[in-house]
Amino acid sequence: MKVRIHAAALALLLVTSGCSAGLSATVAQSPNTLAIGYTAEPANFDFTRTDGAAIPQALLYNVYEGLVKLDADGKIVPLLAESWTVSEDRKTYDFKLRKDAKFSNGTPFTAEDVKFSLMRVKTDWTVSIKSTMDVVDRVDVVTPDHARVVLTKPSNGWLFSLTSRLGAMFSPTGVADLANKPVGTGPYTVSSRRRGDSIVLKENPAYWGRKPAYSTVVLKYIKDPTALNNALLSNGIDVISAITVPDSIPQFQSDDRFTVVEGTTNSEVTLAFNNARPPLNDVRVRRALSYAIDRKALLDTAWAGRGTLIGSMVPPTDPWYEDLSGAYPFDPAKAKTLLAEAGQPNPSLRLRIPNLPYAVSAAQVVASQLADVGVTVTIEPLDFPAVWLKQVFTDRDYDLSIIQHVEARDIVTFGRPKYYWGYDGKPVQQNLAKADAGTPQEQVEAMRQVARQLSEDAAADWLFLFPNVIVAKNKVTGFVRNQVSESFDLTGLAPR
Repeated sequence: MKVRIHAAALALLLVTSGCSAGLSATVAQSPNTLAIGYTAEPANFDFTRTDGAAIPQALLYNVYEGLVKLDADGKIVPLLAESWTVSEDRKTYDFKLRKDAKFSNGTPFTAEDVKFSLMRVKTDWTVSIKSTMDVVDRVDVVTPDHARVVLTKPSNGWLFSLTSRLGAMFSPTGVADLANKPVGTGPYTVSSRRRGDSIVLKENPAYWGRKPAYSTVVLKYIKDPTALNNALLSNGIDVISAITVPDSIPQFQSDDRFTVVEGTTNSEVTLAFNNARPPLNDVRVRRALSYAIDRKALLDTAWAGRGTLIGSMVPPTDPWYEDLSGAYPFDPAKAKTLLAEAGQPNPSLRLRIPNLPYAVSAAQVVASQLADVGVTVTIEPLDFPAVWLKQVFTDRDYDLSIIQHVEARDIVTFGRPKYYWGYDGKPVQQNLAKADAGTPQEQVEAMRQVARQLSEDAAADWLFLFPNVIVAKNKVTGFVRNQVSESFDLTGLAPR
C-alpha cells in the first residue's frame, strides 16, 4: 500500500489556532456587528475574472444584486426587477425595474445598466461559466425602468442563471477596479479587507430595500477547523457559516448557547477525473476507480455519516434528480479486473486537492481504498483558492482532485470540453441542448439522460452531497436551512 503526502504541501495545512484573536472584544461588545467564520477566502473581489465560490459567497445578494434571486426554497423571485414577462416564443424577456435602486457610488440603476452588465459578460468576463450568456442576442433599453432581453433561442436555464453571479448588475462607472473596489446596489459595501484574515462589510446608507439588521458584518477567514470552532466558543465570531469537521457538531448541539441549523446544499463533493489525460482517458480505468471506492465508508469516515449519497451531479433539490448512487457498488475485484483489461494494473496517480478539511479527510480514504486495488496515489494539498484554481482548474495539471462544486445546476459544465473535467461527450452535449430548449417535461427527461450518460461514462465519481450545517450563537436568527445558491445571504439575518 502506497499513500504519500508531499511534506511541503502538507505544511500548507498547518494554520495556527490563534487567528481569531483581536476580533473577540469588538464583536462581543457591539450588538450591531455580526462576525461570521468561513474557511475559503476570496483571492480578490472580481468574480467576472476569478473562478471559484468564495467571492460570490461573500458578495452576491450582499454587495451585488441581480434582476432576480433564489429564495430559501430555490424559487426565482424578484430583486432589482419588480416583475417580468416572457413572450410566447420564449425568446423575449421584459423586465420592469425598480425606480429607487442606486449603486453604492451614487449612480442610479437603470435599464442602461442591465444592458451594460449582461452584454459585458459576453465581452469582458473570462470565467468558465460565462458561456451561459451566449444565448443573449441583444438587450434593448425600452425606458429607464424597462429592459428587454432578446435571446437567440428559447432557454430554460437562462433566467435561472441570472440568480447566480452571472446576473450581477454593474455600473459603467464602477468597474474600474473590481478586484479591489466592488460597486453594487446591495445592502452592504466593502469597507475594508485584511488579506489572510477578514473582510468588513458596512451597511449601504443609500440602499433601496429593507435596512439590514446588522450595520457591520465581519467575514472572518479561518482555515483550521479547530481554530474556527474555538473562535465561536471564545466569542471571536458569532457564526460558523459551515461546519468543516463533523465530529464537532455534537459539542455545539449539547451547548445551550448555540443553535445548530442542519439542511442540504447544491454542493457535490466530487472526485474529479482528468478525462483528457492517460490513463483516465480510458473509461475502463475511470469505472475501475469508481468500483474501488466505498462511498458509504468514505462518508462515515470523512464526514461522520452526514451528507447524502447521490451518485450524480444532480442534488435532490433539482427537478430531474434520480438516485444513481448504486451505479458503482463497492467491488474491488471488479476494479482490479477492469484495470487489468485496460493494461493499467498498477497506475500511479496524483490526487491534487484544496487544503480544506473535507478534501483532506476524503483524500485519505480515497487513497487508501485505491491502494487496495493496486493504484498508487500521491496526495498533494494545494492552497485554496489561488493555487488550486490556477494549477488544477485552469491549467488542468492533475490526474484526480476532490472538490466541492457549489454552483447550482452545474451538471451543465460537463457539456464544455474545455472545462477542467476534460470530458467531451457528444450525447451529453446534445441532451443538454435539448433540455435547455425543450418543454419543462422534455427538460426533465433530457437532464436525466445527461446524468445517466455521465454515470455510464464514469466522467467523475460523486462522493457525497455536502450537508449544510451552520452553528450560531442563539442571539442570531434568520438562517436558511438549505443552501441552494452561491451566496451566503446576509439579508435575512437578525438578532433575536
